[in-house]
Amino acid sequence: MTAAALPLVAQREEVLARVRRLLIEKLRVRRSPEEIDPDTPLFGSGLGLDSIDAVELLVCLDTDFGVRIPDDVTGRAVLRTVNGIVDLVVARERTRDGAA
Repeated sequence: MTAAALPLVAQREEVLARVRRLLIEKLRVRRSPEEIDPDTPLFGSGLGLDSIDAVELLVCLDTDFGVRIPDDVTGRAVLRTVNGIVDLVVARERTRDGAA
């Protein structure tokens, strides 16, 4: 791994930890942080979130991360997995910090 990649990896790990905490604390996902795989689907047989959870998740993303999902198509893609959320948050943070 190159030295340039280390800050991005550290940022992703920090955002992943924050997303896991959000899922556990605010959406009441009954798993430990280590049990939430980044590729886990958020809905259905994955974490079992429902449509009400989706609305709450969108509100949490806005309030906790300052991230808004611009449209339904993007929302469906981003809200498929934990990694989708992490990718969106990291991209927005890097854009906001001028590191894009």
